[in-house]
Amino acid sequence: MTISVNVRQIVGPEDAARRNTQGLRDGFLVEGLFSEGRINLTYSHLDRMIVCGIVPTSKTLVIDHVKETGTSQFLERREAAIVNIGGGGKVIVANAEYPLAFRDALYVGMGQGAMSFLSDDPDNPAEFYLLSSPAHRNCPTVLITLDMAKKVRMGSAEEANARTINQYVHPEVCESCQLLVGLTMFEAGSVWNTMPAHLHDRRMEVYLYFGMAEATRIFHFMGEPHETRHLVLKSHDAVLSPGWSIHSGAGTGRYSFIWAMAGDNMSFADMDKVPMESLR
Repeated sequence: MTISVNVRQIVGPEDAARRNTQGLRDGFLVEGLFSEGRINLTYSHLDRMIVCGIVPTSKTLVIDHVKETGTSQFLERREAAIVNIGGGGKVIVANAEYPLAFRDALYVGMGQGAMSFLSDDPDNPAEFYLLSSPAHRNCPTVLITLDMAKKVRMGSAEEANARTINQYVHPEVCESCQLLVGLTMFEAGSVWNTMPAHLHDRRMEVYLYFGMAEATRIFHFMGEPHETRHLVLKSHDAVLSPGWSIHSGAGTGRYSFIWAMAGDNMSFADMDKVPMESLR
C-alpha cells in the first residue's frame, strides 16, 4: 500500500494549555510527510483540511479514493493545491499533464477525478506537497509558477523579518472556492515570520517549513496570546494552527514556508492583530 492516512481531531485552547511538549506535538505537528514511493496524508478536522506529501520514484503514485473523505472520489467534494518542493515532476489531472518544477504550484478544482504524480528523475524525485479543503463549486485547474505568484514584500532587515510573500492560490492570481495558498521566502539574515502575531478566528492555517539545512530548527510559537507555547520543527515538518492560536516562528538559519488557509472567506487580510504587550 502506497498511501497512509492519519486523522487529527480538534484540540481546544484549554486542552492545549495543559499539554506537555509531546502532547502538543501529537496534536499539532505533522512529521514524516515525505517518504520515497509513498503518499502520506493527514486528515485534520480543522476546517477538514488535508495535508499530504507525495514522493514518486520509479512508479506513478495516484490519489483517487480516500475512505476518510466519505466520497467515491477524493475530489468529488474537494479542491486541492499542489506545490513541488523537490526535483522536477508532473501531475496528471483529467487527462492533462502539468509539469511542475521546484516551487511551481498547481490548483485543481473540485470534481476533476484522479490525480497522478510522477518524477522526472527517480534519483532526484519530486516532493509534492498537497493541500485540500472541502469545496462547493468547481474552479478551473491552473498551473502557477513562482513568477506568476503575486508578490507582497514585508518586514525589514532591522526587525530580522524581511520577506516576500508569494501568493499562489489567491483571488488576484487563481480562482478557488475556499483555499488560499502561498510561499514565504526570507532575505538573508532575516529569521522571524508573522511577528507581530495575529489570529485567524474565521479560518485555520497550516505551515510547512522547508529549504533548511539539516541542523536548522524552527521555534514555532502557538497558543492563545496570553498562553503561548512553542514547538521545535525541522525541515519538511508541518504544523496545524487553529483559529484561536497565534502562528509565528523564528529559525536558527535560513528557511522558507508554505502557508495554506481554509474557512469562511477569501480575504488574505482578514486577521485579528495581537499587540506585542498582550503576548505572554
